[in-house]
Amino acid sequence: MITVAGFNSAIDRLVDVSALRAGTVVRSSPADERPGGKGVHVAQTLATLGVPVTLVGLCDDAHAAEFGERLRLRGVNFRAVRSPVPLRQCLAIREADGRITEILERSDDPGEDTRFVLDQVLRHWAGESDAVVFTGSLPPGFDPGYYAGVSSELALPCAIDASGDALRAAAEASPWLLKPNAAEAADLLGAPVTTLAEAMAVARMLHARGVRHAVLTLGAEGAVGVDEHGAWQASLSVAGVRNAVGSGDCFLGGLVASLVRGESLADALRLAVACGAANALGDETGFIRLDTVDGLRPLVRIEGITT
Repeated sequence: MITVAGFNSAIDRLVDVSALRAGTVVRSSPADERPGGKGVHVAQTLATLGVPVTLVGLCDDAHAAEFGERLRLRGVNFRAVRSPVPLRQCLAIREADGRITEILERSDDPGEDTRFVLDQVLRHWAGESDAVVFTGSLPPGFDPGYYAGVSSELALPCAIDASGDALRAAAEASPWLLKPNAAEAADLLGAPVTTLAEAMAVARMLHARGVRHAVLTLGAEGAVGVDEHGAWQASLSVAGVRNAVGSGDCFLGGLVASLVRGESLADALRLAVACGAANALGDETGFIRLDTVDGLRPLVRIEGITT
């Protein structure tokens, strides 16, 4: 089993508009509203791939029944910690040309007692698990070094997907897996990461610091990864993209599922890229269909990088 620490749960909302024009009245389609947050997306992906998964995260009273039922039907064991403050909203606005604008609400501090319960519930389920995934922003009040500190204490593989100070702390903690995107890596380095060579240099640097599997996602350009066996780029071109929001989370779910099964990093990157693309081809944020993944997986290009 894999436990996902996706504490900062959210409500994902997607609306369609003809065009987004600042300062004008814009009429939209009815909002498609679902349980969200990076933890939900990763957990759903793992469950779709047949991996037993427990998700630990916040949920307020207003959404507890919906979250629990939807995630149960998708094979996720959701261990909800009651939030005394409303869940944040993540709004994706999709224009007719496919461009998507995200508006991500900042969550409120759930309080010291709730943070303590989140930590204790996570540690309990980690004790039953083969690996732990730490993903997404931490609710206000948590130390930015929380992911790094707990991953260092647990005697099992830990994957971390974070940004800002949490990513900086994680990079120093030498986790089993670290997966920033290009923008997060650029913030970590204080320098742009815009080319394949720059991305590969960051991955090699993280691996040299002790990160066993160092992976950078590059959006439509795929991903690069480095471990003790070598370095690879994985890429896939797809037409008909509908909603790429959450593709990085689905990528992470596929990556962890493959690595925990003992597959090579090259094979893990193949599955991960297929999962990210499968999400982009659908309407729902952070959700994949297994038949789509199976169709895309053989099309992913894997190239070993020697320089």
